[in-house]
Amino acid sequence: MKLCVFVPVLAFATTVLATDWPQYRGPKGDGSTPDTIATNWGASPKVLWKVTGGTGFSSFVVAGNRCFTIEGRDNGGRKEVLVARDVATGKELWTAELGSGDYGHAGGDSGASDNSGGDGPRSTPAIAGELFITLNADLAVQAHQASSGKLAWKRDLMAQHAGRNIMWKNAASPLLEGGLIYVAGGRPGETFLALNPITGEVVAKSGDNTITHATPVTATIQGQRQIIFFMKSGLTALEPKTLRQLWHADFPFNVSTAASPVVADDVVYCSAGYSVGAAAFKVSKSGAGWKAEQIMRTPGDQKLANHWSTPVLYQGHLYGMFQFKKYGSGPVKAVKLPDGEIRWEKEGFGPGQVVLAGGKILALSDTGELVAAAADPAAYKELARAKVLSGKCWTTPVISNGLVFARSTKEAVCVDLRGR
Repeated sequence: MKLCVFVPVLAFATTVLATDWPQYRGPKGDGSTPDTIATNWGASPKVLWKVTGGTGFSSFVVAGNRCFTIEGRDNGGRKEVLVARDVATGKELWTAELGSGDYGHAGGDSGASDNSGGDGPRSTPAIAGELFITLNADLAVQAHQASSGKLAWKRDLMAQHAGRNIMWKNAASPLLEGGLIYVAGGRPGETFLALNPITGEVVAKSGDNTITHATPVTATIQGQRQIIFFMKSGLTALEPKTLRQLWHADFPFNVSTAASPVVADDVVYCSAGYSVGAAAFKVSKSGAGWKAEQIMRTPGDQKLANHWSTPVLYQGHLYGMFQFKKYGSGPVKAVKLPDGEIRWEKEGFGPGQVVLAGGKILALSDTGELVAAAADPAAYKELARAKVLSGKCWTTPVISNGLVFARSTKEAVCVDLRGR
């Protein structure tokens, strides 16, 4: 396959600002940003705008003066809808239907839902230059023009690659890395797919694995760039562009795996709910061979379970929501790697999400409280807290140029945390 197709994609990628948020969990896909936030806002941060929105847990992505997310809307039936908004005002600029919003079950994970098909979309778009790449619940990859929402191309993994969906359907987001888009869900030999974002062409394919709800991550381990997918069989690391398998680590599956892996140098942490728990693997290389050795294992839901909340890494410690179905009460914890020692925990967050900015963690609780705290393993040090949303908040907050974009199953908000 000729590699000249990468050139225009990389040219587009250079236009993304350092503090834009171009894909799920940020510029590097690890929940962190080089941006900084103010923490002197107390109980009343400046709200730039708040709008009524559709259902779902899709995060925002931000590029320049526009922000984008996927909402569940009743457009003659439940639909997943890509929505573009103005960063300054929240005004809706355009929408594009992505497919059905029926997830094959009656009610959300907690048993309470706004409709009979679940709580709405869970996948987040990725920005590839002037195109927005989405992966819907039925495993269709689509590219829409940023300026108008017009469809540029579509690749249906179910129809074109004999795709294999899972219970509650796809929730993973497309991953942008090195000028290519990576997704999973095809038939044997085509589980993993690398796509050209401009055309939707398949650049590489491999594997025979079953997907989970977890989004893949990228990392450099032992000098090798790699993409790590969290599959039903465990962790599978692939070489970018070729999708050649580098290593695999077995890890148990039960019902749903939804949190992404976290990489700390040569250690890969992973976790799931439903009594599965957490593990850490040390990845090593000898010659051309790779090995992943389990060095920590904490089973069960009480200590290190991450239901769908992926923790962030800062100076050898994980910070995030470690809990299973403790709605409204589950704790944020600081956890040392690689041994899994819990340094502290603070109750009252539920299965929300955490991001990292300038040595501070910014958490969004499942009840809509935005909380800033120090990323300090010595003790929980809260810096500011405010209620910013109503509805169920299981979505990752986003930081771009000092602005925080967050949403619930009812509304979306932009909070100004620029220094002042």
